[in-house]
Amino acid sequence: MTGSRGGALLVVGDVVTDVVARHRGPLASGTDTAAAVRTVPGGAGANVACWAAHAGHAEVRLLGRVGAEAAGWHERELVAAGVRPRLVVDREAPTGTVICLVDEGASAERTFLTDSGASLRLEPADWSDALLDGVARLHLSGYLLFSEPSRSLAEAALAAARARGVPVSLDPASAGFLVKFGVDRFLTFAQGLDVLLPSRDEACLLTGLPEAADAAAKLSRLVPVVVAKSGGAGALVARSGTVIARVPAVPAVPRDTTGAGDAFTGAFLAALLGGADLAGAAARGCEAGACAVERVGGRPPRRRLGG
Repeated sequence: MTGSRGGALLVVGDVVTDVVARHRGPLASGTDTAAAVRTVPGGAGANVACWAAHAGHAEVRLLGRVGAEAAGWHERELVAAGVRPRLVVDREAPTGTVICLVDEGASAERTFLTDSGASLRLEPADWSDALLDGVARLHLSGYLLFSEPSRSLAEAALAAARARGVPVSLDPASAGFLVKFGVDRFLTFAQGLDVLLPSRDEACLLTGLPEAADAAAKLSRLVPVVVAKSGGAGALVARSGTVIARVPAVPAVPRDTTGAGDAFTGAFLAALLGGADLAGAAARGCEAGACAVERVGGRPPRRRLGG
């Protein structure tokens, strides 16, 4: 399975403002905890689009929804990253905001406090089948499934893509949200996908199996291709019920793991569109993930990988 060369990648998903607070050691309850705090653009959908452009894909488009107070900033940041944004401006809700608490210890593990704001107020009226003109792949952020209006938009986009023969991928986005949404509901939606890109924890949650390889293999009986992202353990590629590739991680010294999975997904999809096979695309994804964890925030640097 390879991508179609020359076509656009369309990403539909969340655009949010990330407030990243990097602290060392446990949070001090009831008093101050020293931290380095930065405000940066984020959102799983927007991050994927930016990393795909950073990985060298010539045309990456993004459909998202933001509040009026930050629309101009987000559009400028996306354009500067090489993405063609179509941002719906919400006049009633502010831009989504995520507070990322990042432990500066060896794992650089993070905890999110999420106010979805306008990002999950995307609705079917924001969709047009014309958005697929010239598109070779559609990618949906899993966060779209966790509110009624954006889930309806995701269903409309998936149906339109399938009618045109455009392959569709999705990243489940959050094990916590999956529990609330319901595994069975998610798997019903996933039946229409071509590629599923869960984290190890998400793959295990979706199958009830403890091992990532077994979980990826089982999921690939439902979705033709499953790529299970396992952080420092690399990635597993499964197809038609069998793990066909185990791709090692690229060594990195983590500063902030925010957006590492998005980086993998963006670079993976860009590589497929460039003609790479699944294992080669997963290797590119691991390279991007390593780059991401050595940076603060979920977006790539202002240069292309390999450039």
